[in-house]
Amino acid sequence: SVNSDADEDPSQSTSDDGNKPNSEENKYKEMIFGEDALKIPHSAPYCLGRPIRRGHFNISQNYSLHQVLEDLRTIWNWMLTEKLHINPKDRHLYSAILVLGETFDNREMKEMLSIVLCDLGFSTAVVHQEALAAAFGNGLSTACVVNIGAQVTQVVCVEDGVALPHTALALPYGGDDISRCLLWVQQRHRTWPNFKTDPMKKPIDMLMLNKIKEGYSQIRSGSYDAVSVVHSYEHEKSVGHQKTRLSALSVPPMGLLYPRLLIPEEFPPPPRPWFQDCDDMLEDTWQTNDGLSGNGGLGAWDSYQMLPTRVKKFDNIGLVEAIVSSVLSTGRVDLQRKLFCSIQLVGGAASTTGLAPVLEQRVLNTIPSNQPVEKVEVLQSRRNPLFIPWKGGVILGVLDTTRDAWIHREDWIKNGVHVGSGRKYKDSYFLQSQLMCYYNS
Repeated sequence: SVNSDADEDPSQSTSDDGNKPNSEENKYKEMIFGEDALKIPHSAPYCLGRPIRRGHFNISQNYSLHQVLEDLRTIWNWMLTEKLHINPKDRHLYSAILVLGETFDNREMKEMLSIVLCDLGFSTAVVHQEALAAAFGNGLSTACVVNIGAQVTQVVCVEDGVALPHTALALPYGGDDISRCLLWVQQRHRTWPNFKTDPMKKPIDMLMLNKIKEGYSQIRSGSYDAVSVVHSYEHEKSVGHQKTRLSALSVPPMGLLYPRLLIPEEFPPPPRPWFQDCDDMLEDTWQTNDGLSGNGGLGAWDSYQMLPTRVKKFDNIGLVEAIVSSVLSTGRVDLQRKLFCSIQLVGGAASTTGLAPVLEQRVLNTIPSNQPVEKVEVLQSRRNPLFIPWKGGVILGVLDTTRDAWIHREDWIKNGVHVGSGRKYKDSYFLQSQLMCYYNS
């Protein structure tokens, strides 16, 4: 969502004689959404807002929680109205399915549920895990789901239609990092034209890099070069282009296996203390009078092997090590064999040519020799890997005939929120990331 400084910013230009004003005026839309927002020039009077970054709300000193929630509500409202053509007056006739990644914390889930039920006006809503939806979207009930997103990569094992929370891993890199690595490699090889390409300051440059990455990057043995057209963008328009030979195109996607190859992002991650749900007495640590934390400094759910409070995050671990660690954490040989033969890649970067055979070989070589695993297989996606989780979300919504996990709008407003205190939630309501159910006490 992009918010302008004013509804309109007309500017008149005078003719050469200075007497007759130009009848044309530059008028700006109040808001611009989606890919069109990324094409806005830096000089235009707009403020680019990214409500979600690195798998969390993009909270910072310059981007408040209130603004994040407002931008998220505005984006969803625009999508429902302009793309799905659902009249706001008719939304009470619809139910919503939230397909969320494992990186989101309970407080973030609650805020998004409030937007869907209270602000957008849906009658009921349900939350499903993205890994589980991806497995169902590909017709699987047991799989090791590897979701390579734009900024976060998630690894979760699913057994018989249930995501195992203690196997969840989150890696802080994704497709955008591969695109920035592509630019860095070409600049190091001096194959990139003398253009001022800066994907961090000019989002339209990131769109160009993503298209080059999707079209030419692949993992293969030996050197791999290709000829592509590179554009230079100024004020939303291409002011120049040049056909150039790009080299070492196999290097950027290898960053998934060697994350130290990827360039660190200039912006720091969102502050972690904000995501602590202080209203959730079942999740957070409780403080005693002597200043010591109860339960040995662990959350109440940390006592249980199956219910950790946070998804594990590893900054310097590659995708191969993450898959092996996630599968071996199940602790059962029969399940491990089944999971190693049912690795599913989803997300935009999952379509990278050569990624699947490289993962099969390296995962098999990384498994400890004392583990009785002889085969590793990456399953071929039946659909576009980018849309599999959304297809699975639809399937989960249809399969849930009892609708026991669905949250009703009236119950959420009455019982889930204190009256007159905004977005404050009662202690007795806990959104557990494993079951994603609604508990009414």
